[in-house]
Amino acid sequence: MDSNKQMAELLFPDITKTPEDYEELYPARNLSEGAIVTRFAPSPTGFLHFGGLFAAFVEKTAAKTTDGIFYLRIEDTDKKREVENGVELIVKGLNDFGIDIDEGMISQTEEKGDYGPYMQSQRTSIYHSFVKRLVEQGLAYPCFMTEDELAKIREEQEAAKVLPGVYGEFAKYRDISFEEAEKRIKNGDEYVVRLKSPGSADNRVKFTDLIKGDIEMPENILDVVLLKKDGTPTYHFAHAVDDHLMRTTHVIRGDEWISSVPIHLQLFKVCGFKPLKYVHISPIMKEENGGKRKLSKRKDPEAAVSYYGEEGYPKGAVWEYLMTLANSNYEDWRLANKDSDIEDFKFSLKKMSKAGALFDIVKLADVSKNYISKLSAEEVYEMVTDWAQENNERLYKLLVDDEEYAKSIFAIERGNAKPRKDIASWSDVQNYVSYFYSELWNGERSFPENLSNEDMIEILENYKQIYTEDTSSEDWFPAVRDMAVSLGYAKAPKEYKKNPDEFRGHVGDVAGVIRAAATGRLNTPDLYEILQVLGYDEVIKRFDEAIDKLRG
Repeated sequence: MDSNKQMAELLFPDITKTPEDYEELYPARNLSEGAIVTRFAPSPTGFLHFGGLFAAFVEKTAAKTTDGIFYLRIEDTDKKREVENGVELIVKGLNDFGIDIDEGMISQTEEKGDYGPYMQSQRTSIYHSFVKRLVEQGLAYPCFMTEDELAKIREEQEAAKVLPGVYGEFAKYRDISFEEAEKRIKNGDEYVVRLKSPGSADNRVKFTDLIKGDIEMPENILDVVLLKKDGTPTYHFAHAVDDHLMRTTHVIRGDEWISSVPIHLQLFKVCGFKPLKYVHISPIMKEENGGKRKLSKRKDPEAAVSYYGEEGYPKGAVWEYLMTLANSNYEDWRLANKDSDIEDFKFSLKKMSKAGALFDIVKLADVSKNYISKLSAEEVYEMVTDWAQENNERLYKLLVDDEEYAKSIFAIERGNAKPRKDIASWSDVQNYVSYFYSELWNGERSFPENLSNEDMIEILENYKQIYTEDTSSEDWFPAVRDMAVSLGYAKAPKEYKKNPDEFRGHVGDVAGVIRAAATGRLNTPDLYEILQVLGYDEVIKRFDEAIDKLRG
């Protein structure tokens, strides 16, 4: 047995499966040409970030538009930073916004798909098999350098102003003999396994990023760590093995990883893997004090995906907004295709911005208002109650106690050519419906300021005499207008503006008094529809309360 094979058996005596065994276990996928296989591969170290949701959205959309596969892989090799139920938080964050996976983790402990396990901590023997092969080929070695030795090397490199890291003359154990390694291991010395990089400082690597374009960088010369002291793989190595065996075609990730591409390409080459296509997304940016900065976990509550669920932004609205960030031509498409499904849009990775997309909470609210305005009353009711059940118990109880009444509220001015856009998120709903429920409305009213209390009492007393539930929507306003004229008000604002001295006000002022008495507000959706929903007895009761209040 040659020394490299001896070294491999020394380091991995229990590993009997070969890379060929795993190639057979995870065969090439039977997909149509051009199908994208990609993954969302977060670490379970905290909440799902908006930037992560954006990346997952792009990955999911890219796969779906090509009849490909989108899977969720959990990169949980850094156990020190892992949070409790971290996988569950990620799965919920994706589910809440309709980003369904084709394969991968579906809960903290469950998975689906034929290319698992989808948690890296459960794939250790697979990584060891591939590292064992690299050792056999003389492309990897055990390194026994201590933290003190590594620190000393860093100091020397800083002083000499050379590339930091373990390579060349700084790679103390690069050519360690089998005998010395065996002696140290028997002695209990700790070690990592490093790549014996075949790279040269004179060489450069070129690759094409599907967003950034052609990129050229120095070739990797570092003897990077493949396996840590405890046998777990580094991100660099684990992702190379996993992406190959899971038959990934496109790595879509944040552009902070561009600097690592030379390492990754080298790992693919030494392992004999076909290189992947890289797609590096720029970070989500936010405007601040005239400049731009990255959306921050620490500074911005909207950086956490949970924020959107708690606020109640519908997932369909979030999808619309994410697509405006992903493809610059989406907004023009949406304007030209107002009623089309978002899936009819031809998404393209090449249409993504090289610079970071700009996050704008105001724009999200506008997109969401527009989205919600197109929903039916039944859809709004279902979505609001689903949200309120978890986030607003008081509102939930009111909505489910009388489902038909609640739906009649949401039906007001819905389905028109120009529906109102009062609701941006489900957290707006309690205020939006409050005057329909005595449990939510305290009876406070904002009356028009240009009329006296006596004028307003007169309007309400007269309107009580003519108000009936049986009036049609076509006849309702003419009746208000006729009453207004009989009381000395202009039948239209234009007429009042021409001759203000001849009138006490105009019909809009009269309607405003009725609106304030019934709802407490000066601006609401269609007043006729509101009165119909409230019902005759409640409307008359509110008019009487308003008159009493105006009388003091």
